[in-house]
Amino acid sequence: MAFLPEGIERVLISENEIRTKVGELAARISLDYAGSQPLLVGLLKGSFIFLADLARALNIDSEIDFLTVSSYGNTMENSEVRILKDLAEPIQGRDVLIVEDIIDTGLTLSKILELLRGRHPRSLKVCTLLNKPSRRQTPVTVDYNGFDIEDVFVAGYGIDFAQKYRNLPQLVVVKKL
Repeated sequence: MAFLPEGIERVLISENEIRTKVGELAARISLDYAGSQPLLVGLLKGSFIFLADLARALNIDSEIDFLTVSSYGNTMENSEVRILKDLAEPIQGRDVLIVEDIIDTGLTLSKILELLRGRHPRSLKVCTLLNKPSRRQTPVTVDYNGFDIEDVFVAGYGIDFAQKYRNLPQLVVVKKL
């Protein structure tokens, strides 16, 4: 077993499992978007490694853009999503695929979907590497799902814990403090 940094409890999903799953997701997305040139929208910062690997595994042309948001509040009614970095180009009439690292409560993602639907894309779908259905507070449709995981705090493969561990090639469970 590879060395794990201090603060890590265990490996949740190995580098090989991630690579296999990214290939499977890319194959499905390539089939579904054959003849189209979807815009892959990565939600920063956590999705950047997943998005890069997914984009390289696709066998269709695609474009990439990024959206950075911050979310405040803890209920659907009271949550506010602030855009810190918006998309560079309009999405009206485009096939848009949001690429997420992890979907937890669904609150932020539901607000992002509402915002982007208002920009009138031809289609709007969601791809996530990790999904925590047990934490969902608002329903969101996940069109391409990598792994359903238990309710643990994860890091690695682009996902951080206090700005640490993004560089790990696998997904790990962070020790409880």
